[in-house]
Amino acid sequence: MALIPLPLDDAALAFDPHWLAPDEADALRQALHVRIAWEVHSIRLFGREVASPRLSCWIGDPGTAYRYSGVVFEPRPWPAALQPVRERLAQALGGDFNSVLANRYRDGRDAMGWHSDDEPELGPAPVIASLSLGATRRFALKHRQRPEQRLTLDLPNGSLLVMSGPTQRCYRHALPRTARPVGERLNLTFRRLQPR
Repeated sequence: MALIPLPLDDAALAFDPHWLAPDEADALRQALHVRIAWEVHSIRLFGREVASPRLSCWIGDPGTAYRYSGVVFEPRPWPAALQPVRERLAQALGGDFNSVLANRYRDGRDAMGWHSDDEPELGPAPVIASLSLGATRRFALKHRQRPEQRLTLDLPNGSLLVMSGPTQRCYRHALPRTARPVGERLNLTFRRLQPR
């Protein structure tokens, strides 16, 4: 199946719910579960340091340190299991990604609050390729100026969501908590950091 454009004003979104076959997605999730150095990142929220409600790891080429919420994250080396995915994404999207943020949501209590991937080192119109592995979770976007303009999307195992163009400038996105029982999910957001 190919990436399907999603209609949303002031955004460029494309989605493939089956970008990886289920057995490929399961094998990749299992490999990354043990090969990534998962940690709890501290972030600055309303002037104080708090622990993120998920496990994370910043991975990238040398020289791709990433500043987020007042903290600089030095990249960990690429796990071998991610190289084929990185190459496939480069072919599919016509550009190489030099970094990826891996997030591990252990259950429905782990979440990601409203934010945009709009740090200066990502450039004015970044391409963010988001690969989901494991349990299906609901993803939400809302317009910065017109919050009633929203989109919610279930992201199943092996799905790929690509956000590009003005999406980060015009929208915030989130992975909300859920009270329903849900298994573990890994999310890989591939990016290209610009040289400083």
